Amino acid sequence: MDRNDLIRKWLAGELSPEESEAFEALEEASFYREIISDAAAFKAPGLSGSAMAPTPGKPARENESTVRKPNWLRPLMRIASVLVLGLAMYYLLFQENLVRVETGVGEKTTITLPDASSVALNALTEIAFNEGDWDDKREVQLEGEAFFDVAKGATFVVATSGGSVSVLGTEFNVRHRDKVFDVRCFEGEVKVVSGDHTAVLREGDNFRIADGVVTSGKNTDVHPLWTQNISNFQRVPVAEVFAELERQYDVKILLEDVVTEQLFTGGFIHGNLELALKSITEPMGLSYSVSKNNEVRVKPREH
Repeated sequence: MDRNDLIRKWLAGELSPEESEAFEALEEASFYREIISDAAAFKAPGLSGSAMAPTPGKPARENESTVRKPNWLRPLMRIASVLVLGLAMYYLLFQENLVRVETGVGEKTTITLPDASSVALNALTEIAFNEGDWDDKREVQLEGEAFFDVAKGATFVVATSGGSVSVLGTEFNVRHRDKVFDVRCFEGEVKVVSGDHTAVLREGDNFRIADGVVTSGKNTDVHPLWTQNISNFQRVPVAEVFAELERQYDVKILLEDVVTEQLFTGGFIHGNLELALKSITEPMGLSYSVSKNNEVRVKPREH
C-alpha cells in the first residue's frame, strides 16, 4: 500500500493488522505518534486530559471525572489537534516532494522536469517544484533567470514574486532579479501577469517591468544568448549590467562617480573577466582596475 494511504488510514483508525505492521515500519511513524501525543497534551487551563481529542485508531474514552467541564472547550481542543497534525502532514506529504535546484556565481545548469520539459538556469538562480503533485499542477517557483522548453500538456506556470507566466507548450525566458521582471518568448505563445498588467507574447516578443515602468520590444535570437555564455542588454541601466557581471564572475564591482542610470546596449562574454570589463567600460567611457581581492573599481575615464 502507498505510504500516504497508510498514514490516512492510520489517522482514521482503519488499519488492518498487516497494514499496522507496514505503518510501524515507516521511518516517520514515531514522528506522527509524537505529533498526536503533543496535540492531545495541549489543553486550556481547567480542562482535564480526559477531555482531549481521541487518538487515531482508538475510540474516545468516557470522561471519568465527576466534575463537568465546559463543553465549548472540547471543540477548540479538537481543532487545535487537527491544526497541529495538519501542519505536520503538510510538511511531510508536500514538502518532502518539493525539489529545489540552485546555481552559484558563474554557474549554469540544465534540469529535466517530470514531464520531460527542460529548464536551463543562469547564475545565482533558484527554482522549486512539487514533484509528487506534478501531474496535477505543472508549476515552477523561480528567483533569478531561467530558459524554459516546455513539453505540451496542461497549463505550465512559472511563478515569481514579480509576476507569473503561463503556457501550454513553448520556449521562453524569465528573469526576475531585484525590481526587474523580464519575459522573452522564443516559440509559441505565453501569457504574462504582473500586478495590474497582463500581456500575451508571441514568438519574438519581449515584456519588461523595471521599477514599475512597463516596456515591450522584439528579439530575433533563437535562444537567449546567456545559454551560449553571452550576456546581452538593450538600453538598460549600466548598474544592471554590472550586477549581472558580478553574478557571472566572483568579483565585487565598486562604482566611483559613475552615473548608474545611463543606458547600455551591448553585451559581454562569460569566462574572461578582462574582455567582459572592456566590453562594458570602453563604450561607456569608463576605466577599471582589478585588485587582488577580486574587487573591480570602475570610474569615468580621465581625458
